Amino acid sequence: MNRRHLLCLARTGSILAALWASPGQAQQPPAQGARAVGTIVLQSESVPLISTIPGRAVARDAVSIRPRVDGFVTDILYSPGQPIKAGAPMFQIDRTTYQASVEQARANLASAKAAVPQAQAAYDRTRRLQGSAATQSSLEEALATLEQAQAAEMAAEAALRTAEAQLSWTTITSPLDGLPSVSAVSVGDLVTAGQSDALATVTQLDPIDVDMFEPSARLQRIRDRIEAGTIQRADSINAQLTLENGRTYAAKGELVAPGFEVSTSTGAIDFRFRFENPERRILPGMFVRGSIEIGRIQAILVPQMAATRGRDGTLSAWVAEDGKAVRRTLTEEGVHENAWIVTGGLNPGERLIVNGTTGLAQGAEIAPTPVEIDENGVVRDLPPDGTDPAPATPADAGTN
Repeated sequence: MNRRHLLCLARTGSILAALWASPGQAQQPPAQGARAVGTIVLQSESVPLISTIPGRAVARDAVSIRPRVDGFVTDILYSPGQPIKAGAPMFQIDRTTYQASVEQARANLASAKAAVPQAQAAYDRTRRLQGSAATQSSLEEALATLEQAQAAEMAAEAALRTAEAQLSWTTITSPLDGLPSVSAVSVGDLVTAGQSDALATVTQLDPIDVDMFEPSARLQRIRDRIEAGTIQRADSINAQLTLENGRTYAAKGELVAPGFEVSTSTGAIDFRFRFENPERRILPGMFVRGSIEIGRIQAILVPQMAATRGRDGTLSAWVAEDGKAVRRTLTEEGVHENAWIVTGGLNPGERLIVNGTTGLAQGAEIAPTPVEIDENGVVRDLPPDGTDPAPATPADAGTN
């Protein structure tokens, strides 16, 4: 057997030895230590209690424009959809007959005024002659004539005011600031005083009102908690709106009409809030969600990333307890700044697991590491003094 053949046998033996040893080595699992998780220390704090309820926008004022005199429409003086001020002209009705009525009333008033001095002079003359050339009967007749002349003057003045008012009503003006609708009539149409059909409508959109609906049962529970002292009632009640596109409306609304009656169909109480609406982002009929700060409560804020909601609706989170992972069922009162407002299931001073929870089992051994969550929601290990915090690695940041 030559040297080359011996080398081949040696190499073959080495390979067989390696293959023989591999199964034994693969069957020995690596030693597994405690799972590394990131934790934060829980603390109790005063948190605003927010009630989110549905709402619907309604115009503060919406006026139907109707004529107060009869006549033909001679002009339409506004542009539909363009803002107008109170007192701005909208329609013009033919003035001809009403102008003539004013002139006639002025003439009648002038005639009535001229009769008064004559009647006054006749009365004064009769009174001076009473007992000599005038009788008591003549004096009474002169007095009656004077009073009739004075009454005729007053009637003529009233008739003139009526005629002037009717003339002014031929120009139909807007009663408020707002947006006018498209005209329901055209130039040349005949309109009548007090007709049932409106010529147009003017709607005020700034400010605008929003009716919100709070279930009466929940309102009673809130009142009970305020009376018990668990909720510190807010000094004033304001509302923040979320629009249909999910955006938060910038302006806050003030309560203008608290509800006092429960709807028999919905079991809810209607509250009206008023919002500034200069850009007309909120329109009548729009459905919104209102967030109302009822007061403040003592609670623990749990980051939403650290809690999960089960199929049955229960909210739970993991805490580190004696080196083991323990799942807790939580009682929550809503959300505040991306955190659950928790009033039950956790205690101040406990360590909440905020990352490394994927696949975590009840009672699993863990190695807690103190971390912090920055304003962007990134979990970072707490640094030694004088160093910047390092973000948790993707492997450490478990999902829920």
